[in-house]
Order: sequence, then structure tokens, then C-alpha cells
Amino acid sequence: MAIVGGRGGDMPEAVLDLVIVEGPVLITVYVVAAVLFLYLLGREASIGWALTALIVLIVGAMIGGALFWAAVHVLDLFGGPVADAAWLWVAGASGACLLAVWNLWRSRWWRKLIAVLAIPVFVVTAVLGINASYGIDRTLGDLLGVSTAKPIDIRDPGVDPPPADPAEPLYSTWTAPEGMPSKGETGTPDPAVPNTVSGFAARPAELYLPPAALVENPPRLPLVIMMMGQPGTPDASFIAETLDGFAADNGGLAPIALVVDQLGDPTADPLCLDSDRGAVETYVMQDVLPWARLHLNVLQGAQYTTVAGYSNGGGCAAYFGAKYPEAFGNILAISPTEYAGVEHRSETLREVFLGDQAAYDAVKPENIMAAKAPYPDSTAIFAVGELDSAYIPGTQRLADAATSAGMTTTFYEVPHGDHGATTLTGGLEKGFTVLYPRLGLEAPPEAEPPAAEEPAAE
Repeated sequence: MAIVGGRGGDMPEAVLDLVIVEGPVLITVYVVAAVLFLYLLGREASIGWALTALIVLIVGAMIGGALFWAAVHVLDLFGGPVADAAWLWVAGASGACLLAVWNLWRSRWWRKLIAVLAIPVFVVTAVLGINASYGIDRTLGDLLGVSTAKPIDIRDPGVDPPPADPAEPLYSTWTAPEGMPSKGETGTPDPAVPNTVSGFAARPAELYLPPAALVENPPRLPLVIMMMGQPGTPDASFIAETLDGFAADNGGLAPIALVVDQLGDPTADPLCLDSDRGAVETYVMQDVLPWARLHLNVLQGAQYTTVAGYSNGGGCAAYFGAKYPEAFGNILAISPTEYAGVEHRSETLREVFLGDQAAYDAVKPENIMAAKAPYPDSTAIFAVGELDSAYIPGTQRLADAATSAGMTTTFYEVPHGDHGATTLTGGLEKGFTVLYPRLGLEAPPEAEPPAAEEPAAE
């Protein structure tokens, strides 16, 4: 069995691949925590103990809530708002932990032992519960930042320079051959994406190759460069699942997607700029994009090139798409941060821009759009969860700015979506529904026939 190192230490790959957002692992943890909690709660059958336990739980929940509030709003350890479920899990786990501590006094040795063991169980349960409420880190490896993705042959076409894009849309000339795989492949590119120009210490990218890319003599396909959120990893599983669905309906045709790391460290935010925090802009524009266009079997035009992202990565997508329309003809920004460092703007202004407000304003996508307008041929999709009140206003402002700048713009609120997996998958679905005809992967929808004129009254 393979052993994987990294932040998770030396763990068997099968352990790192355990699904922790649903299913037996999560249910087992919940059940164990519940049994321990009930045992600690049932220490005595008396009114006095019942009142004591109630007070302990309330005080513990208040302490946990206060500490979590400071971590979110004062120390900004989470880079922005957190899900409502996180507050409930923190308060509940804190109350349960204080109840365990209370069980250490005037109790038998085995109750003390169970109380000590219960504390880490309650903490782990809260962590997994919070993680499940977002649904982004689906495996233990994802949560620990340890990738188990296998290397994947990039199928370098070996043509330098690449040929010109065909005049005909791909859907009109493509016929899926016999034996084509029903799903695409995902893994880390082999050879890896370089950082030769930027020197940015990016974590390994992940690549998705759709079914049409896996056949003999594959067609050149559109390119998507995507970035995930913070904290997070360059995980291609979400976009791969979405594009596999579109490929199944379109003869195996889908974009080639390269999910790259704009953070370097899940706890860091280099803001997708070139600064003392890292040359992320140079990495994306001078390392990633040229490498992808040369070594992946992709179409070259901006119309066929999409920059996409979720949360922090969504803000990056808006920035790169606004600043470089000659490279990225399409923007797909899902739950995007409105601009670099918006969650801690004063600190960003002070530390990154040295107090220069004009320099800070110049990198905000809305201002870039206004300065570069009109955009002759850009399509932008901005998606946000309808329950994500913290991100809706900024996403709407980005969409309005794109519309004012002449982009063909779609603003979409994902039904029942918050700032998690539901919105990510819903945003990807909507985005590629809009983009597929533009990318030449399916026929454009037929225009509505003109309404029949009513006969004139005599």
C-alpha cells in the first residue's frame, strides 16, 4: 500500500482517501461523540446535577463562541466570513469539552479516563462537522492538504508553434470514435507545470483530460485555468465531475482543465499579484499559461480560453479576466472575493501597498474593467449562493461592472447555495451551460422564432 508524506505525516493512501463529508466515517464519528456526550451528561440522576450540567454547557458554548468570534473578526484566521454551521459546531463542541472537564472532579478513575478521551473526540467531531458543512475538502487527504493524485501523461502534442485554430466549431466536425472512454482522467501533470519565470513556490497543479482528449489523434480542445479557495488545494475533482457530465452529452467533448495553486500555502494569501508575498501574477501569466498553450493539446484563441475560480480563486479569475482579455476571453467566477484582500483591506493597504490607496484601487477588477472598457469579445459568468449573504453584494458589483464594460455577462444565484460545495458545483454547471456554445463544444441554442403577428381587427 502506498504511503504518502506531507502535512498528514506518513499515512496509508487508503486512509487519506477516506470520504469525510458523508458516509460511514462521518456517521461513526458522530455516533461515538454522541455516546460519549450522553455518558458524561448522565453522571448523576439529580436536579442539582442537571442544573450544573446545563450551566456548564451554556458557559462552555459562550467561551467557545467568544474565542471563535475573536479568531474570525479580530485575528482574521479564516480570511472572511464563515458558515453559520461553524458557529453551532464550535459552541456545541466547547460546551461538550467543558462538560468533560467538569467530569474530572469527584469521579471514579474510569470516568476521568473517558472524559479525557472525549475531549479530542469532540474537537475532531466539530472539525469534521464544519468541514462537511462546506463540502469542499471531501477526503481526509484534502483536509490535511495531502494530495493522493497520481501523475497523468499530459499527451504533449509536440507541435511548436501550435497550429492556428480551425474556423469551424468543433461540435460540427467531431465524431466520437469507438472505444472512447466514458469519463476523463484526472491527475498531476507529468511533466509538472514549471515556475521558471516567477519562482513562485506553487503546490502541484491538477489536470483534467476529457474523454475526447484520451483517444488516438485527439482534437485540440478549449482550455480552462482554474484556482480554488483559501484555505484549499488545487483540487480538480469538482470541475472534472462537472465536465464529465457535459462530455457525456456532447460526444466526449469538454475543455482541458488545469487547476493551479495561487496560494503556495493554504494559510497564505498572495492576492494573485506580484508582491513580497509571491509573484503569483507572473506565475499564472508567464509560467502557467504559456506552458499550457504549448504543451497541452488546446486551442489558442482567447475565445477558447477561460479563467475560472472559486472564492479566493474566483477573485483571481475576475482579476486576470479583467486585466488580460487578450489571453482570457471568458471569466467564470464562483463566490468570488470582490478584490484582493477585501476581507482585511486595511492590513492589505498598509502591508502590501504601503498605504498607497491609488495603487490598491488600480488592481481592483471593477476599476480595471472601467479603465479597459469596452471589451470587444469577453464573456463573464458570476455565480454566488443565494444564501451567501456575505458574498452576494460583491459578486453583484463585479457582474454590474462587467456589464457596464461591455462584457456579455451572466449573474447567477445558485438555489439553496451557501459558500460551499453546493454553490461551487452549481456555479460550474451554470458557467459551462453558458460557455459550451461559445467554446464550440455544442451548437448554440436556436433563436426563439418571432411571435406571429395578430391579424388586424376589421
